[in-house]
Amino acid sequence: MEPMRIAPRIVIRLCAEPFDPTQEEREILAAGADIGALVTFTGVCRSEAGAVAALELEHYPGMAEGEIAKIAQRAVTRWPLLALTVLHRYGRLRPGEKIVLVLAAAKGRAEAFAAAEYVMDYLKSRAPFWKRLLLADGTDGGWVDAKTIDEAALARWDACASEGDASPGREEMHEPGVQGGRRDRHDQGDER
Repeated sequence: MEPMRIAPRIVIRLCAEPFDPTQEEREILAAGADIGALVTFTGVCRSEAGAVAALELEHYPGMAEGEIAKIAQRAVTRWPLLALTVLHRYGRLRPGEKIVLVLAAAKGRAEAFAAAEYVMDYLKSRAPFWKRLLLADGTDGGWVDAKTIDEAALARWDACASEGDASPGREEMHEPGVQGGRRDRHDQGDER
């Protein structure tokens, strides 16, 4: 008999004001006693060597939350997550300010890492946000297009799903005695 799976805690929030990653982590950890891994990704506005004064992020309220909810639901369906938080800022952000936060909690690190990366790859390519650069010299740097590398990262998840694998690049973790690309300590006589 397979154990009953409890629905994961999913939080999605778009906000103009700064968020506190530590507080968000506390909330997840307080709610989940079985959490063995909590992966945190925080995206930060870059200055591009001082060339960028600000980044303006626009979105369609309601639509953006709905698309992020779809991404989150796909992640919790694909991996046995215990919690997933996705926060995304909008408005004018200066270099050094936090833009996005993804927290993925699971019993094990592999699922948490894969889910966080999956969510970020989808956010970078498919979430309905529009980014405009405001340059330090006072000019408008224009709208930012999705990068080819972001599209390629997204495509690998689709390829893995069609092959029946949960995440890309995990082949080495399926070898006996190998975990996360490292030899299992028990194979080396270390009983820690």
